[in-house]
Amino acid sequence: MTNKVNILTDAGADVQTISAALALRLKQHRKLQKLSLDELSRRAGVSKGMLVEIEKGNANPSIAILCKLAAALGISVADIVNVASAPAVHVIAASDIPVLWQGPSGGSARLLAGSSGADMVELWRWEMQPGELFASSGHSQGTFELFHVEQGVLSLMVDGVVHHIAAGDAAVARTDVPHHYANQGSEQLLFSMTVAELSPLRSAR
Repeated sequence: MTNKVNILTDAGADVQTISAALALRLKQHRKLQKLSLDELSRRAGVSKGMLVEIEKGNANPSIAILCKLAAALGISVADIVNVASAPAVHVIAASDIPVLWQGPSGGSARLLAGSSGADMVELWRWEMQPGELFASSGHSQGTFELFHVEQGVLSLMVDGVVHHIAAGDAAVARTDVPHHYANQGSEQLLFSMTVAELSPLRSAR
């Protein structure tokens, strides 16, 4: 299993070109806020060396690292990967929807759409093959996720407790604690997920 980000908009896409585009957007957001690499490293809890490699387009950051950088910059992951919606309707072509995780057996997680700014709402589409698992150390305080399983059974572990969500069922979970999604069954698992993460100022109200 790998938690690495694989930003592949389509089979055969030029990964280096996409990584370079991500690097440019991250650097633009950092410069706009007049943050040094040292300061962003401190705020995000990501090493300066990793930030340098990301901005050079050489690194393949995990979803967890992208979440930390987005939170530190007060933006959403969608802002970084450039699939954020504009205030008016913004249609995202299928070819522009990035794959942000790939499992060892062919599973994938696509960030279908996401809001822009610190109050983050994201829509994801997950496909997991038998035996695949994705783990997270937890998001910022107050984050919750909505799930709907289309096929298979989702084994959702939240704070050490495993819940099994069958096809057709839905769930709401607080994910500001360690959690993982897994396919412990014998058939393909398909589910959609919405992540809602409020900025620290709003969640503290």
